Amino acid sequence: MRSAPQDTRRESDFPIVDRLRIWVCTVPTDAPESDGTLQWDSTTVILLALRAGNREGIGYTYTHAAAASLIQDKLAAYLLGSNPDCIPESWYNMRIAVRNLGQPGLAASAISAVDNALWDLKAKLLDLSVSQLWGSFRASASIYGSGGFTSYSHAQLSEQLNGWVSQGARAVKIKVGRSPEHDPSRVAAARQAIGDTVRLFVDANGAYESKQALELGAVFAEKSNVSWFEEPVTSDALETLRFIRGRLPLGMELSAGEYGYTPAYFRKMLENGAVDVLQADATRCLGCTGFFHVASLCEAFHVPLSAHTAPALHLHLACAAPAVRNIEWFHDHVRIEQMLFDGAPRLVDGAVKPDSSRPGFGLDLKPDMLRRFQSRESVTVEYSA
Repeated sequence: MRSAPQDTRRESDFPIVDRLRIWVCTVPTDAPESDGTLQWDSTTVILLALRAGNREGIGYTYTHAAAASLIQDKLAAYLLGSNPDCIPESWYNMRIAVRNLGQPGLAASAISAVDNALWDLKAKLLDLSVSQLWGSFRASASIYGSGGFTSYSHAQLSEQLNGWVSQGARAVKIKVGRSPEHDPSRVAAARQAIGDTVRLFVDANGAYESKQALELGAVFAEKSNVSWFEEPVTSDALETLRFIRGRLPLGMELSAGEYGYTPAYFRKMLENGAVDVLQADATRCLGCTGFFHVASLCEAFHVPLSAHTAPALHLHLACAAPAVRNIEWFHDHVRIEQMLFDGAPRLVDGAVKPDSSRPGFGLDLKPDMLRRFQSRESVTVEYSA
């Protein structure tokens, strides 16, 4: 890795970043939730605001509260006094700053939140939406409804899926893997609930063994016309993913990638031919900057990209990146983003569309909701020349 630039504070028409605010919010789920490998009853989101002049850029990530301390202790020094027009430089310097900590995981998520805030800030300073700043490729982005937790009864499952279908969703996804012997009946119940014209996806979160995944994949395809099999085994097992991908029924795509943090991870996944559809998450993969690196890799390998969760953020990226096929309209994050932000997107006829009248990501924090769900004291750090 190259050494960091000597001077990151160039003269510019842009005002410098002079204040950083950080919040840690923990939002309880509206019902017990589980997938093939985990159970949870709350979601933690790290939010931050970067000020330059009279505008504030908002960024966030879904991760552990420790990321807030990492932003304050390791990244703030690279942001305060910096030029919001020089985002690639800040992005590179933040990656250098966490070199000895290990970049994948918590550090990448922290960098993601900051990078997202920088793009929101720059777009607001230019009075553009983020999609306009990057350059729009499409006017709106298709979604697939996602939830269908293994903790749900068949009645809960049907109600949730029907809700998305009634809003025009053309595809929905449920979780599998908690009880493999019961998964065929759950998937069949989902198919019955949505009818024959809506695409049905399943996500095992790496819960299956390879031969088990092949057996169940065949059942899901034949009995319930499942066309997307996400993480049938752990996404770290690239050769196994490739093996399974090559033996799934025709018409069933294998997807993975949501746990990728660096461009090198995604390149290895693509080089190994491990997926039909690559997933990436801008709250994990080093922010908007990292997401567009992944989108370029997808174009080079002729593999479509799917944006993982965080729809209020990914909406703009999906409208700017040609490689993006769809956005995961994830139940938890849709609910949280509509609670914490004014301007969070609403689903219309199975798609979401940027509001060009609202610059940046089009989001404003709701102070009362931040106070309600704040799980530790907020932090404010200001620039001192």
